Amino acid sequence: MNFSSFNAIQTNTSQQVTANQPLSLRQDQVFHGTIKQLYPNQMAEVQVGNQKLMAKLEVPLKLGDAHFFQVTATNPQTELKVVTGPMSQSMTAGQQMSQLLETMNLPKSNEMQQVLSHFMKAQLPLAKEQLIAAESWMKNLPAGVDKNNALHALQRMVELKMPFTNTVFQALTQGIKTDGMSANLANLAQLLATQAGGNEAIKSSLLQQIDQLAKPLNNETGGILLARATQNLMDNNSPIASKLQSLTVLKEAGILPQNATLQNWQTVNQQHQQTMNPVQAAATPLLKEAGQMLQQLGQTNPEQIKPMLEQVKAWINNESLISSAQKQQLQQLLSRFDQLPASKPAVEALVNQLRQQLTNAYSENVTTRLFMQNDQGLSTKDQLITLLKPDANLPIADQLLRNLVKVTADSPQPVMQSAFTQAEGQVQAAVDSRAMEQAIKTVLKGLGVSYEAALANKAGDIQAIAQQMKPQLLALLQDVQTPIAIKDAAEMVMARLNGMQLNSGENGHQHQLVMQVPLDFFGKKMDATLQWNGRMKEDGKIDANFARILFYLNMETLQQTVIDMQVQNRVVTINIYNDMPNLDSLATSLKGTLKAGLLEKDYALSGLFIKPFGEQTAKTVTKLSNKQEDEQGGVDIRV
Repeated sequence: MNFSSFNAIQTNTSQQVTANQPLSLRQDQVFHGTIKQLYPNQMAEVQVGNQKLMAKLEVPLKLGDAHFFQVTATNPQTELKVVTGPMSQSMTAGQQMSQLLETMNLPKSNEMQQVLSHFMKAQLPLAKEQLIAAESWMKNLPAGVDKNNALHALQRMVELKMPFTNTVFQALTQGIKTDGMSANLANLAQLLATQAGGNEAIKSSLLQQIDQLAKPLNNETGGILLARATQNLMDNNSPIASKLQSLTVLKEAGILPQNATLQNWQTVNQQHQQTMNPVQAAATPLLKEAGQMLQQLGQTNPEQIKPMLEQVKAWINNESLISSAQKQQLQQLLSRFDQLPASKPAVEALVNQLRQQLTNAYSENVTTRLFMQNDQGLSTKDQLITLLKPDANLPIADQLLRNLVKVTADSPQPVMQSAFTQAEGQVQAAVDSRAMEQAIKTVLKGLGVSYEAALANKAGDIQAIAQQMKPQLLALLQDVQTPIAIKDAAEMVMARLNGMQLNSGENGHQHQLVMQVPLDFFGKKMDATLQWNGRMKEDGKIDANFARILFYLNMETLQQTVIDMQVQNRVVTINIYNDMPNLDSLATSLKGTLKAGLLEKDYALSGLFIKPFGEQTAKTVTKLSNKQEDEQGGVDIRV
C-alpha cells in the first residue's frame, strides 16, 4: 500500500469547509446549475450542488432545466449568461463536457477533460482562464506528483479562495507528500556545492544551514566537547600539553579570545563586559543565565550586597541543572562570605569562586543531563557557555558549539578525533523521547516554518531569524544570477515549506496542522510527516482531550510506517501499519514504556494494534471517524 500522501483525509476536510461556506461567485466563472424557481424581471433561484443562489438571467429559461452558466456581473446583483443549451437527464457527463468545451472554445486535451470532469463532479465554479492554467499545470506535473492529488489541490485552491497561481498549486501538491523532503534537501545541497554562479555568500550560508539540519543533535555533541575541554583546563593534574590543546580548540571555536591563557581563561571574557551603575545594580532583578548573574553580582555596590546575596541563594536553590551536593557547596561558600566584612575585593573573590564552582558543576553535569532544560529553557551546555562568554546569546551559543564540533572533527590530532567519536557515542546512547522532541524543534526552527509569523509578531532575534532556511531560499530565488538548476531545486524545497502552511488550516473549531520533518540521526535518514486533526476550545487553545494524529514515517530499517493515533477523552488508541514481519514482538516489549509515558501526561492507553498495509487498512487510515476501528486482523495488544 502506498501512503505517499495524505490527500484522502485532506479532501474530506475540504469538503467540510465547502459545506460550511456560502457560495461565492466572481465574474467570468462557469458552473453547472439547475433552475429551481422563476421570478419576475428574469430573476431565478439556481441550485449549484447543495447550495442555492438568486440571480438575474440574460434570457428567460424553463423551470427544471439544467445549464452551464457564466457569471457576467456580481454587483449590485449576480447576473448569469447561459453557456450551453438545456441538458436533459439522459445526457452523459461526457456529452455535457463536450458541449461545454465546444461552446467555450476550450482545448479537448486529456488534461482539460480531467480538470473539467473533476470540477463538474464537485459542483464548483471555475473561470475560463483558470481552466486553461489548470490544464497547463496538469501537463507539466513534477515527477512523483499523482494526478488525483493535483486535481484535489486545484479544488482546494478554489474552495479556500487561494490565489490561482502555479506557486500555490506547486506548494499544495508538494505539501501533501509524506516522503522525499530529505532527498530534495540533499539535491539542493549538492547543486549548491558543485554549481558555479550566483551569490556565493548566500549559497555558502544556505549550504551551512542544510548541513546543520542534517545534524540536529550536533549541539549536544558540542556540549560534551566543551565540558571535557573545560574539565581538562580545571584539572590540576592534567598535563600542560593537554591543557594547551584544549585551550587552542576553544580559541579556534571562538569561545575564548585569542589572548586567553592558562592563567586567565576563566576571566578573560569578563573584562570586556559593559559595566552597570553600581548604585542601581542591587535593585536589578537577577538574570536567568549563570554568567550574567555573576556579572551582576560583581557590579553590585558592597554596601548593597546583602539583598543581592539573598537573590543569588534563591537562584541556586531554583537551578535544576545542578545537583543537591553542588548546591550545598555553593550555599556554604555564600554563608562564609556573610561572615566577612563587605568590600570590593571580597565581592570580586566571591564572584571568582562562584564562577569556578559553577563552571565545574555544569561541566560535570553536561553528560548526565543531556536534553534536559531548567525552568527558563536553558541546558547545562547553555549555562556553561554563559560562564565562559557572558555576552553570547542563545543563537550565538549554538553557533559556537557547532564551531567547536567542526574544529574538533577536522583536527589532525588523534586525541581530538577520539574525543569527537566518544562525544558522538555518548549522545547516541542517550537519545530518548526528549532528544526526539528537541531534534524536531531544531529542524522546524531551522527550516523557518514560522518565519512569516515571527516577522509579523516581531518575535525573536531578527538576525537569527534571517539565518533560517526559508528567508535564505527567498534571497537565492530573487537573485537573478542564480543558476537555473539551483533555482529549480530551491523552488522544490520552498514548495514543500509553503505546502505545510497551505495544507494547515481551520474550519470553525476544527483545525488541521501539517508538519514535514526531514531527520538525520547519526547517518540514519528519515522523512516524517505529522498530520494533526483536532478542535479548539472557546479560549482559543487546543483541546488536548480529543485529537486524531497521523504519523507518516519513511525509515531506513522499518521502511514505510503509518501510525494512526486517536484520542477520545484522553484515552489513546494506536494503530501501526507496517509490512515488516515480527514487528509485533518489538512493539510488545515497548508497550510498558509507552503506557508509562502516556500516564505521565495524564493519558490512558486503550490498545495498540499492529497491522500490515492492505485495502482494508487504507480505508481505515483515510477515514475521519471518532469510532474505534475494526480490530480484526493483525496483532492486538490490549491494556
